[in-house]
Amino acid sequence: MKAIILAAGRGERLRPLTDTIPKPLVPIKGMPLLEYNLLLLKHHGVKEVCINTSYLAEQIKNRFGDGSNLGINICYSFEKELLGTSGALNNFRDKLNETFYVIYGDNLTDIDLTKFLEYHRNKGGIATLAVRKKEKEYKTQSLIFADDDFKITTFLEKPTEEQVRLSVLEDFKLINSGIYILEPKIFNYIPSGFSDFAYDIFPKLIESGLGVYAFIMNDYYFREVGKIEKYEIAKGEIESGKIKLNFIKNG
Repeated sequence: MKAIILAAGRGERLRPLTDTIPKPLVPIKGMPLLEYNLLLLKHHGVKEVCINTSYLAEQIKNRFGDGSNLGINICYSFEKELLGTSGALNNFRDKLNETFYVIYGDNLTDIDLTKFLEYHRNKGGIATLAVRKKEKEYKTQSLIFADDDFKITTFLEKPTEEQVRLSVLEDFKLINSGIYILEPKIFNYIPSGFSDFAYDIFPKLIESGLGVYAFIMNDYYFREVGKIEKYEIAKGEIESGKIKLNFIKNG
């Protein structure tokens, strides 16, 4: 298995931390955020990881190099202008030639990627998205609906309050976690230049009737730490020992 970690963002919402270091290097318990994701991937058998970079890219490359210190192979791209969550994959077309993971670089999680992959293969779709159940009152950037087989039927990014009110009939809704498993034929639907999974790719795949499935990940720890207040919460949970990540030795 291979993976790409999206790590090119400037991290404006994490300032002042990101004034001098890139978002993937913000520390939690003395270890860069990006290293947590690399160790998670390694724990589940991933040998090759692609990382897109832009802001303060050299710091990331200097910290991790070719990945040999972690026992994995790392390759990098540099984006002078950001290419978006899906557009970033185009620089790795020759590398991502088999089923692969995508992880947004501001995630901190202990999701069982092995079970996730097994689920994806059983569904047989072009893409599987790790999603979480949230109360319908919970404000979010995404709104996802799936049928009884967990095939996604609707993907709305930044829905209006009216869309949420009219659409959510249950006590919970599904929201995107920024962790995917994709088949290489996804590249047939990713245009050159800038594109975004949430706005440009997933809605198109769903509308075309291709198999895009939801994997419920509420049983696993998850924090999106792209905002300073969320980063502080995650940092507190890990450093206090309240949360012990199963892929990290000694928690």
